[in-house]
Amino acid sequence: MRTSNHLIGVLNFLTFLLSIPILGGGIWLSSRANNTDCLKFLQWPLIIIGISIMVVSLAGFAGACYRNTFLLRFYLVVMFLIIAVLIGFIIFAYVVTDKGEGRRMMNRGYLDYNLNDYSGWLKDRVKSDEYWGKISSCIRDSKTCRKLARNFNGVPETSDMFFQRKLNPIQSGCCKPPTDCGYMYQNETVWIQGGGLMGTNPDCTKWNNDQQQLCYDCDSCKAGVLGSLKKSWRKVSVINIVVMIILVIVYIIAYYAYRNNKRMDNDEPYGEARMTKSQPSAFHL
Repeated sequence: MRTSNHLIGVLNFLTFLLSIPILGGGIWLSSRANNTDCLKFLQWPLIIIGISIMVVSLAGFAGACYRNTFLLRFYLVVMFLIIAVLIGFIIFAYVVTDKGEGRRMMNRGYLDYNLNDYSGWLKDRVKSDEYWGKISSCIRDSKTCRKLARNFNGVPETSDMFFQRKLNPIQSGCCKPPTDCGYMYQNETVWIQGGGLMGTNPDCTKWNNDQQQLCYDCDSCKAGVLGSLKKSWRKVSVINIVVMIILVIVYIIAYYAYRNNKRMDNDEPYGEARMTKSQPSAFHL
């Protein structure tokens, strides 16, 4: 009995520790939403799952320490539901961020982002007027584009230096015009029309050198937000998958430890059923 309780207690303490990276991932996404991604509703399910695992693990730990069968049963039932929700959340995160990649451009170190490369529920949500006004305002307030400026010994970087930079998706999509528009570089956030024809991309006419406008109304900016979300969520999903696998293993061990605990409460010898006990053999070796 004591061994089973100790095992369940250790396993619950382990699941408590496993909740920390899940909760940390949600908090990291929240900080990303405040600074760059600017889509703030997706991190809450992860934070709720992390807190739920913490609370349930503490309940299971208390149940093991005080031999409270109700708390142990509560732990097993709720933890099963949490694992199911976590699996569903991982699948959801991969589905909504499945499509869309940045496009490589000739003689450019950064990628260009096109909204047509994305599809699905997340794209529709990002490009909707209801959300995009808040998202674009968040990007503007985060001063992401202003932070692009670089100086070397007091001299601004040249166009060749800028073209080789590794811009993140939001910087590429929101802070400069699309490459196929043919704008000429003046500095990181000031571009002028070239001598040739302007590209057919609708974003070409939306670009504005006003630092409060830039390409915040461009489809490329919306695509950049989606590209940034995809990168963030894929990183967090890797952690979630590892934690989920460990949780499943811990849950299976805890379940069998609980059954053994319950069997010993009923004075059932390990590996023997009640039927065997009620009709003992006449011969004992």
